Amino acid sequence: MAVLSERDAAPKADPGPAPRRRSAPLVLNAASILLGIGVWWFLAALGIKIPAPPEVAARAVEMAAEGTLLDDTAASLGRVLAGFALGTALAVVMGFLMGWYRPVRALAEPWVQFFRTIPPLAIIPLAIVLMGIGEVPKIFVIFLAAFLACVISTLQGVVTVDPTLINAARVLGAGDATIFGKVVVPASAPFILVGMRVGLGSAWATVVAAELIAAQGGLGFRMQNAQLYYDLPTIFVSLITIGVLGLVMDRLLLLAERKLTGWQERQ
Repeated sequence: MAVLSERDAAPKADPGPAPRRRSAPLVLNAASILLGIGVWWFLAALGIKIPAPPEVAARAVEMAAEGTLLDDTAASLGRVLAGFALGTALAVVMGFLMGWYRPVRALAEPWVQFFRTIPPLAIIPLAIVLMGIGEVPKIFVIFLAAFLACVISTLQGVVTVDPTLINAARVLGAGDATIFGKVVVPASAPFILVGMRVGLGSAWATVVAAELIAAQGGLGFRMQNAQLYYDLPTIFVSLITIGVLGLVMDRLLLLAERKLTGWQERQ
């Protein structure tokens, strides 16, 4: 009788339906959204003073036909993208410098921690007084919010790089530039992208607050005007637009994280 080898006798692992596993989160996401709309509709039917989904949808169609929804969305999105791009770009550079060079960290970290304790919203009145009521103060406070959220995450990514990897690269003859580009940057990428996602949320919160105080257009500005007339459907349209834009941008960052850090183990 032939003796089966250990490899032949062991049952082969079933890889399972990978496409089905990938589609499961999408199905759950869709179910969650439908459930949320159902709860919203139910609360409106109970008599709570909130507009029902059909009323909000009708108002959204009206605003889109008037062009106000597109104009307000473009204004807020432009401010967020400008401030977020500037803030995260500087945060990545500063975070790498602080994590790689101790003197830079010793000089900059107290100021970073100092401004982190001050909410960006509290700086809006000062920014308006110093910079006027144009676009500059709004973009500045968004920049500050994104920068402070991302710089600490980048710093943490650099300082937590496994020293064994750096020492191994040095033994193999790699210089600082090679180590930085081949070891430190890839290992820090997940931290940077997490910081960017946090900074994105801070950017949207800040732009809405800035537009509530001084703006001639934008989703926050539209909500402020609607509040004066108790126009709840318009407020809901603006809130949902902000949420959808933030969700789409966050999903794009999450997709970039998966592409850039796909080599790492995931649970």
